Amino acid sequence: MSWLSNVTGEPKKPYKVAKDEPRIADASGRLVVDKSANRPFLAHKEWREQEAARKKAKEERKKERLEKIARGEEVGPEEPEDDEEVGLIGLLKFIVYVLLFILLASKFVTGSWIWEYDGKWTNIKSYIPADQRVFSPKMLAQFDGTDPDRPIYIAIDGVVYDVTAGAKTYGKGGSYNTMAGVDATRSYGTGCFRDHRTHDLRGLTERELNGIQHWIDFFKNSNKYFKVGTVRLPPIDPNSEIPKDCRAPKDEPEPEPQPAVGPKGKHNEL
Repeated sequence: MSWLSNVTGEPKKPYKVAKDEPRIADASGRLVVDKSANRPFLAHKEWREQEAARKKAKEERKKERLEKIARGEEVGPEEPEDDEEVGLIGLLKFIVYVLLFILLASKFVTGSWIWEYDGKWTNIKSYIPADQRVFSPKMLAQFDGTDPDRPIYIAIDGVVYDVTAGAKTYGKGGSYNTMAGVDATRSYGTGCFRDHRTHDLRGLTERELNGIQHWIDFFKNSNKYFKVGTVRLPPIDPNSEIPKDCRAPKDEPEPEPQPAVGPKGKHNEL
């Protein structure tokens, strides 16, 4: 450490430059010692000299070009102005610096490079447009997870998503396998996964409709599942019966009639 060299506490003696040390002119014309501490300033001086020479050569070419035009000679395209080029490069540098600052700040604050964002844009497939298909209900039913060689599709609000990445959940034997191969939009709001495998939304409460919208947004922005097409849904007959809520209590059977019981009294003698 530096303090070990001065244990007495006496003030340091000023650094004296030897007269025989090589010196060089800096950007302002002063003679400075050619040492590592002065190298950045000397490099700046060299850059300024190169820029001055480049601009002078450019002015000469521009002057020569104007003289050729005045003589009626053919000339090439005019060179771009320095301000435009420097402005574009400066803008690109500024954007790069801002992006680096945002990434570093995110890593420091959240431990993630992208502020813990886990949406669909983190999946490379989101940037590659897939072939969108139009399914019939019968065709969609073929992708219910029964065939291990086929992908697993679900549909919600008429949009079909590939959920093969969640095969343990939506595949055969999974907890939500009943929602595969069909548009079961109603069940996303009611939780009746077996009884409400339909797109019929009649009679739902506002809370149930909000629940459906939540799942629509989930699949739309998922980085795990992706859209593969739409399904042609048959219209709902307005005169048909509205699906019953699976959570509603079932009708209790009427109690069986009990034999009449007489008033209590003394036992009769035999």
